[in-house]
Amino acid sequence: MNRHSTRAALTLCAAAALVASLGTASGAPASADAVQQAEEPVLVDCFWRPEVRPDDFMLACGDGNSRLASLKWLRWDGDAAMARGVNWVNDCKPYCAAGRFHPYSVTVRLEDPKPWKKNPDMQQYGKISLTYLEGRPEGFPKVLTYPLWS
Repeated sequence: MNRHSTRAALTLCAAAALVASLGTASGAPASADAVQQAEEPVLVDCFWRPEVRPDDFMLACGDGNSRLASLKWLRWDGDAAMARGVNWVNDCKPYCAAGRFHPYSVTVRLEDPKPWKKNPDMQQYGKISLTYLEGRPEGFPKVLTYPLWS
């Protein structure tokens, strides 16, 4: 290739690269859902993975004796999240390894979004409340609220 052909080819490649980068760097997001999901707080699971609207969630990471299942999310936004589901709790009778799991209908409320220590660009819910609807584990209050790990 002669000098002019090489220069023309380089100029065309540079122009094509510039046009391609301008096409993807527009101010409009790829989709409103992708941006909305990135801005929503997350629920951090036992393996330090962020989750949005999980179907199941382990409450007792150390021993697995309490977990939420069949979660149906009614709300999930920058202020709070609400779901209905089942809290499966081990009665630990006569001891936890020999205990039985019992289902309890609950509403779940997540609140107190704050920056996640592992990734400060993400918000994570900091508090969970369970309201037992029809019965509850022995010794549990009707509404159980505690902080979530961060």
